[in-house]
Amino acid sequence: MLVPGFFGEDLFDEMFGTPARRDYYERQNTAAGDFMRTDIREDGGNYIMDIDLPGFKKEDIKLHLKDGYLTIEASRTEDKEAKGKYIRRERYMGHGSRSFFVGKRITHEDVHAKFENGILQLVFPKEETKQEIEHNKYITIEG
Repeated sequence: MLVPGFFGEDLFDEMFGTPARRDYYERQNTAAGDFMRTDIREDGGNYIMDIDLPGFKKEDIKLHLKDGYLTIEASRTEDKEAKGKYIRRERYMGHGSRSFFVGKRITHEDVHAKFENGILQLVFPKEETKQEIEHNKYITIEG
């Protein structure tokens, strides 16, 4: 059943929703729930990742590659110069990270990063998988 809502909130959440349900809803529908939305596409021999990081600066982002996992970390602190009392806060403040398996053969030199207009773009080559020739392996029976 469709229920009308304002600002993405259910009109009946306050009356009928349990505190746990409201807490879950708030976690899923805040900027924290939208943190680092990522698109991954293929282009020839490369993968291209576009990661949304609006409001972040290049200095706030760190990339790590270890054991085939590419980890993106971003942190942003609260603006201490902002005046007034907040009525609603949806922009993410804090630290977050995401990891993606990119392949054990990918090195730091293979990953190219560009940050522009709140989008971090990562380009890295596809890891070539060698097709192994299947051999019949038998278990020896002793006795």
